[in-house]
Amino acid sequence: MMFAYLEGKIDSKGQNEVVLDVQGVGFELNCSMNTLSSLPPLGDKARLYTVLNVKEDLMELYGFSSLEEKHMFERLTSVSGIGPKTAVQILSSMSLRDLTLAIMSGDTTALSRAQGIGKKTAQRIALELKEKVTEADISSMQLSGIATTSAPVATDAVNEAVQGLISLGYTAQEAARAVREVSGQSEDSAQLIMLALRGMSSGR
Repeated sequence: MMFAYLEGKIDSKGQNEVVLDVQGVGFELNCSMNTLSSLPPLGDKARLYTVLNVKEDLMELYGFSSLEEKHMFERLTSVSGIGPKTAVQILSSMSLRDLTLAIMSGDTTALSRAQGIGKKTAQRIALELKEKVTEADISSMQLSGIATTSAPVATDAVNEAVQGLISLGYTAQEAARAVREVSGQSEDSAQLIMLALRGMSSGR
């Protein structure tokens, strides 16, 4: 049995789940805080992309407000030792954009902020997913209209700066790490590139 998505009225919301009324049938879906915060009020219609997790004695549905979050969930659960509930905790710990950048740059400190994620697990996530997550994922989020930050202009500048460094010959991981370290210092992509280059030069 596979569900690509479920569409219905929001019946109730909990701390980690939502009940979706689909033509009189209530489906309970486990969700990240990011998905829960993006849902409309009770009684309104919503569509959630789903993953069905089947165990010997249990079937659980996980719901996501976007395909990008669903794909990240699937990537996280492909990492050895990361189960569905842990993946949701990681998705709840930061925005999808920040999580993508953290994986690209190998930022284990940021990944360790998620509940139940230690340094070794964070290192394993970064190692196993660094080739699967790229700057194209961030562009996809923007095209889908995902709220990746409270400052959209800054997000555009960050993405442009990362792309600029890649065009200069840096890897996606190097570019993402360098821009992440200076992302709060300017909302101008050219300025971010200069700051990132300066940071990388002084770090060598």
